[in-house]
Amino acid sequence: MHRPIDESGHGTGDGAGRGPVPPPYRPHPVPPVDSGGRTAPGDGVPDPGRVDPRVLGALLARHGWRRRGGAAGRYGRWTPPGSGPGGGTSLLVPDTLAFPDCEDLIGEALTALARSGTPSAREVLTGLAVPSDEIRWWSEVPTGPAGTVPWPVQEQLRSAARKILLAGALAVRGRAGYHGSRHRAAAQAALESVVVGTDPGGRALTAFLPVPPGRPVAVRLHHALHAAREAVDYQRATGGMEAFDTAVEAGVSRELTEALVALVRGTEGARVALAWAPAAGVPEGCAARPEPVEFSPGDLPALREASARYLTDEPSVPVRLTGAVVRMRRSGPRGEGRVRLRVLGGADVGHVRVTLDEEAYRTAGHAHLVGLPIRVVGRLESRGGFRRLTGASGVVPVQVDEAERDRLMKSLHENLDFLEEACEAEEER
Repeated sequence: MHRPIDESGHGTGDGAGRGPVPPPYRPHPVPPVDSGGRTAPGDGVPDPGRVDPRVLGALLARHGWRRRGGAAGRYGRWTPPGSGPGGGTSLLVPDTLAFPDCEDLIGEALTALARSGTPSAREVLTGLAVPSDEIRWWSEVPTGPAGTVPWPVQEQLRSAARKILLAGALAVRGRAGYHGSRHRAAAQAALESVVVGTDPGGRALTAFLPVPPGRPVAVRLHHALHAAREAVDYQRATGGMEAFDTAVEAGVSRELTEALVALVRGTEGARVALAWAPAAGVPEGCAARPEPVEFSPGDLPALREASARYLTDEPSVPVRLTGAVVRMRRSGPRGEGRVRLRVLGGADVGHVRVTLDEEAYRTAGHAHLVGLPIRVVGRLESRGGFRRLTGASGVVPVQVDEAERDRLMKSLHENLDFLEEACEAEEER
């Protein structure tokens, strides 16, 4: 049976009778092993019988491992990033599953990865456990005294990465120069399965997007980032913003440009790279090995101008929505008043504010007291993030089934301040 090769001599003594030489790192934690010496099931390491050696090899190469020989057509010898040709622990990975000991060889390679102190080893195991597209961010920033990036700078990178992922998820839901609060809940739900790993030095960050359901987000970001780069180049060369208008169709938006500003601000430059899950193949219409997209501080004026342009140019949207009244307020016992609705249908936002005339306000108050939603027609304004409905008309209560009405009434009783406010307005009349 082949075993991972350790050429460093660790654990074999120093040749002078002084006992074993300690390894260069202390693996922590050490995964449990079965009686055969391999990683035990259930510790996050994939089942060797389900690992394609070609996928394992592709992930090792992606994360900086080097293939340094091996029997052609049988196995390859892989060494971790930064190790020399003759030093460090190496793995034996079969090229195919055509030989009897291939599964044992893969199992021992996975065990060695699980015990390795190399940061990329965990990323390889993550990519094997759940086939995932990878998005990696790098930022060029000055390092601290210990050679690491200060914590506030690391947090800036994490925050910008979250915003970029959210912008991609929003673009999957619909193309718009400015999304505001539209589709936000669905976009955030689409990112719940994303796993993030941080480079020990704080300069890089990797997000693993499981192919189902994360691939649409990765594909949209692939197109959007390249479109944003091309639009910035066009603006810097010609002074025109037309390319940003056409880039909306590729997924560029105010949310993405703001995220890129957050990524680049205070750095000497930043890069974003995508890599497809080897087990899932390359999505249609995308490059097999996309080039990293780079942005520099010189791009910030164009990105900021595009962000402002998207904010002002996005039109209001005509809607006919249904919502439950959750707040009512007006300055006196009569006249128009403001109402806050929890949207149940008709618009992809969570809540909206709407100003109603006296009759419509009274209708909304009655519906609120008996636990019924209302239907209203108007325009969802982009100002304020599509959280305000203007030109409201046609306010009528909507009948719902008993279960929904009970739920609305329960919500009403849990918010007695809203009830008291509505009652006071009615009593004063």
